[in-house]
Amino acid sequence: MNIVLGITGGIAAYKTPDLIRRLRERGADVQIVMTASAGEFVTETALQAVSGRPIRSNLWDREAEASMSHIELARWADVVLIAPATAEIMARLASGAAADLLTTLVLATEAPVAIAPAMNRVMWSNPAVQANRALLEERGVAILGPGRGSQACGETGAGRMLEPDELADIVTGPGFAPGETGGALSGKTVVITAGPTREPIDPVRYLTNRSSGKMGYALATAAARAGARVVLISGPVDLAPPRGVETRSVLSAADMHRATHDVISDADVFIASAAVADYRPVTAADKKIKKTGETMTLEMVRTPDILASVAALPDAPFTVGFAAETDNLLGYARGKLENKSLDMIVANCVRDGKAFDVDDNAVEVLWADGQQSFPTTGKSALAGELVDLIASRYEATRGTGTEPRLSIIRLNDQT
Repeated sequence: MNIVLGITGGIAAYKTPDLIRRLRERGADVQIVMTASAGEFVTETALQAVSGRPIRSNLWDREAEASMSHIELARWADVVLIAPATAEIMARLASGAAADLLTTLVLATEAPVAIAPAMNRVMWSNPAVQANRALLEERGVAILGPGRGSQACGETGAGRMLEPDELADIVTGPGFAPGETGGALSGKTVVITAGPTREPIDPVRYLTNRSSGKMGYALATAAARAGARVVLISGPVDLAPPRGVETRSVLSAADMHRATHDVISDADVFIASAAVADYRPVTAADKKIKKTGETMTLEMVRTPDILASVAALPDAPFTVGFAAETDNLLGYARGKLENKSLDMIVANCVRDGKAFDVDDNAVEVLWADGQQSFPTTGKSALAGELVDLIASRYEATRGTGTEPRLSIIRLNDQT
């Protein structure tokens, strides 16, 4: 896959060497095109070192034009990604300006164009910027993000560039590379649950867990890349919905149970990667509970077991569980595999800061007569390997001579 990466003059340009590395890990050949101001934030030396290609920045560079003109570069690209995309570059693209190499290339290419906006939250919400965003979307430019969170200026809100791993997943995934067909899950429908649930105590408090949703979202992207139609049922997370995936938002365990069973009859694969609360308060107060005594007792009741309920269906899908444990990892995982009649279980250790709120993970995958270890790697790469294994095991046990039905992956998405 040939990707032209346009880098513009925003502070988020410091992330681009990592973005290039992530793209190359996914098999992409990356050609950098910088604007003049981008060089104020990241050097050509660093970018050339990680991309392995000379950097293009000057439309009037005679030597570069002699070897690969901007038209040839525009034709070479399978995807043009601009990251970070400043308010200025968005305005230029919206107006059709061709003042430099990058904007000229965008006008000359027939490849899909995607931009990853990155700017201050007030700039992003400015009506002029939003008008340019709407116009670019209308013209078919994919707007990736922005995300929400802390910004270099010290403020917090929408405007952060999406993280390199997420951007790499999106632009190397389905819908960006023309001509890609097939895939291990081609023609399948995959339902995935991800993130935590929130169980209300009163109008201002709730019980939840440390799940960030990253593993579940990575699995959704990987399943889509494998050719599946993906429905993602997500608890509350601070992640942008994966491109090309139908995302449904829920809050509580009961909400997630209902949403799952609303769509499970159509599923060939169900990946339940959510870290669903095991218990909830018996009742939620309708007013804020005031601090009175030194102690307080909260009566709890079990929440619906989504994994067990799907595994117990008469025509149960191929089911994969997930065990997030602090000790006796394989013992507890094997017990859950057998007690819930699962086809496969993914187990990871969450002790000492592992798995939660980080971008990598290591897991053990078990099934009735086998086991496979996956050493520590990025969650996106790990998700791709897990999807490949699940598809392989499904074909080995249920694929031959049957209608395609892939089933549950319960990834208690602690990640």
